Amino acid sequence: MDDHLDDMDHRIVSALRACGGDPRVAGAARALSFAGEHAALWLAAGLTGAALDRPRRAAWLRGTALTAGAHLASMGVKRVVRRPRPAHVRPLVRTAGRHSFPSSHATSAVAAAVALGTLGSRAAWPVAAAVCLSRLVTGVHYPSDVAAGAALGALTARLGADWMRGGVLHG
Repeated sequence: MDDHLDDMDHRIVSALRACGGDPRVAGAARALSFAGEHAALWLAAGLTGAALDRPRRAAWLRGTALTAGAHLASMGVKRVVRRPRPAHVRPLVRTAGRHSFPSSHATSAVAAAVALGTLGSRAAWPVAAAVCLSRLVTGVHYPSDVAAGAALGALTARLGADWMRGGVLHG
């Protein structure tokens, strides 16, 4: 079963990386990957929300903190798992590290979509999905890396949802 899943992971990333042969697709994937590096896009979005939405500033800041925390958690998991990035495709972007699992871009993107989406950010989910897809098109992650990162991001944001809204943090 594991061999079948590994084979499927390889085939999917190969097919999606092939989409990056179109210069428009490659450019968009590179831009999304760059914007999502170290959760920068999501931290900027959260801080912008905090600056513009004074009545809910604390919630925006907490949502931003949850996003940063999710990103840090993914980096910790990545250091433990140490799965190498796909070697069978030529990547379109450079990466901050050699390890692939989980995708930190997917983790922070989905954490932000959950957290900032509850505050009314309508763009969070579509942009998060595009960032996740960009990691496959650029050839730097397997689909299972992206899925695990998305799950970690969603879990982190959901666990901190009460705290984000001004309640206590449940553990």
